[in-house]
Amino acid sequence: MKPIKTFLTILFISLLSAPSWSVNFFTDLEERDGLYYKKLTDVPFTGKVTGYNLTGSLKDGKQEGTWIFKWSKDQIWYKGNRKNGKRVGAWVYYHDNGQLWVKGNYENGKKEGAWVWYWKNGQLKYKDNYKNGKKHGAQVLYHKNGQLFRKGNYKSGEREGAWVSYNNDGTVDKKYTGTFKDGKKISD
Repeated sequence: MKPIKTFLTILFISLLSAPSWSVNFFTDLEERDGLYYKKLTDVPFTGKVTGYNLTGSLKDGKQEGTWIFKWSKDQIWYKGNRKNGKRVGAWVYYHDNGQLWVKGNYENGKKEGAWVWYWKNGQLKYKDNYKNGKKHGAQVLYHKNGQLFRKGNYKSGEREGAWVSYNNDGTVDKKYTGTFKDGKKISD
């Protein structure tokens, strides 16, 4: 009896002192001042996290490495990397039917470069560009039927220059067609 009691005591102590293999992101952790802590502790959590179709890692309380969230057990919703809590590099998002939804890149937590969106049926929805998290450069949008919806340019997050917009039937939508400066329509 004594060897079993000793073994169980050693096992219990080793489990308490060992780092966590994985905790539930939604039930075992809490966020305080931008950092994640295991509940009832004051030390930012480091380790793998799971929970409701989510896998990822935390380092010193910040999201780190690859993060994957799924619609279901086998269907990815989004996948991307984080560094020091911020999104970095290529990120991809999928509709619940498995079709690609969005793809683009982040730098230091902000959208950067070309981003592409798709309708749930796989048709191109729109393309635009980002600079330091703001829309910057050409944007082209399409209706679900594949017809051109709208096109123009952004400068630092505001519409700039000539824009043209079309209704679903291909006729010009005058309300959103014209010349823009600093996001405001200045002429038809």
